Amino acid sequence: MLDPQTLAWDDFKLVRLIAEAKGLAGAAERLGVNHSTVFRRLGQLEDAIGTKLFERHRTGYALTAAGEEMAALAERMDDDVAGFARKLAGQVLSPAGELRVTTNDTLLTHLLTPLFARFCQQCPDVRLDVVLSNQALNLSKRDADVAIRATDTPPETLVGRRAATLAWALYGRAADFPQPGTLDLPTLFAHAWVALGDNLGAVKAARFVRERVAPERIVYKVNTVLGLTEAVEAGIGIGPLPCFIADARAALLRLAPPNSYFSTGLWLLTHPDLRHSARVRVFLDFLAAEITKLRKYLEGGGR
Repeated sequence: MLDPQTLAWDDFKLVRLIAEAKGLAGAAERLGVNHSTVFRRLGQLEDAIGTKLFERHRTGYALTAAGEEMAALAERMDDDVAGFARKLAGQVLSPAGELRVTTNDTLLTHLLTPLFARFCQQCPDVRLDVVLSNQALNLSKRDADVAIRATDTPPETLVGRRAATLAWALYGRAADFPQPGTLDLPTLFAHAWVALGDNLGAVKAARFVRERVAPERIVYKVNTVLGLTEAVEAGIGIGPLPCFIADARAALLRLAPPNSYFSTGLWLLTHPDLRHSARVRVFLDFLAAEITKLRKYLEGGGR
């Protein structure tokens, strides 16, 4: 069996040039070498692959079936290279293919969907497959290509950037606090509270409520940030919420300044083997730029 490493691009180019020139002299001229060099290279190639590429006639060199295959492939390769060069020259080289993105429902609903829509308009050849999960999917097994996570401890096996800090603050239903400026922390601890469920107990805001609020004051738990927001808006109790979600709801009132203890990083992550992929790179760069525009809002700057 022929070892594929026996053949090189120059071999295909040689066959194509001899075929176009119908002889060695014309090919030698185009290659800038002498006739004997082309003769020797063709002989070495035919010996290596074990078949004749040309029939020698008095009228010139005619391709055999194997030679026709090589010449046709060389022409396609030339066309592909030329097309790639044109794209580079015109700066129209664009990423394409499917990109699988994992994030959670909170980020998708309140932040990412409009950004994804703009990305799809800008890069129509990239198809997004969005997977909602609060768990860390295994990017090394291609469960996803990109992970967008609110965390202060991104997995060491992934690479990426911290795009922003997500601020949290204490909120209540505006109708329940006509004079919020008179409130102090001991007064707030006397209110009914809502909290994240035990499955999100590692979230810093959840730990704060668990450690600082009397258990009998925690009247409602829910295992999603979206559910927590709905509960505060419904007047079930007060609780810490991400500012970028709560500030967008007129029915909610910020009861205290953003607490740095609650804040968390917003990370854009991928597997090291994928970071040079064109579609991964352009997607991460796009998101980082868009999130930078929203940084003040995400970091508690208000509506």
